[in-house]
Amino acid sequence: MSVDINALGDQIAGLTLKQAVELSTYLKETHKIEAAAGGAVMMAPAAGGPAAPAAEVKDSFDVVLTAFGDKKLNVIKTVRELVPGLSLPDAKNMVEKVPSKIKEGLSKDEATAVKKKLEEAGGTVELK
Repeated sequence: MSVDINALGDQIAGLTLKQAVELSTYLKETHKIEAAAGGAVMMAPAAGGPAAPAAEVKDSFDVVLTAFGDKKLNVIKTVRELVPGLSLPDAKNMVEKVPSKIKEGLSKDEATAVKKKLEEAGGTVELK
């Protein structure tokens, strides 16, 4: 292969996703060149280029009450225990306006413990 073709191939392989879309649009609109039907082209990262970032490990969780079930009073009491300084009317409002974020920025273990307490009281909880 010629040096020009190699250089062009290296440039194409180094395109970002946005640049590849722009190139595709340009070729389609200007030169009437389209990819074959069903033929999305996957481009591998350039050799020696930066590796794809590893999936982030979540280390901070929010505990969200999604329902209080038929034991609303127990859930209100538990919310009041879990949130220091929360008045009874505030706890009641928090429980009645589900989904409600009960605690934020907890470790996995802390969030799991809070979730367990709320579920034992009769609530339905999600960790986000």
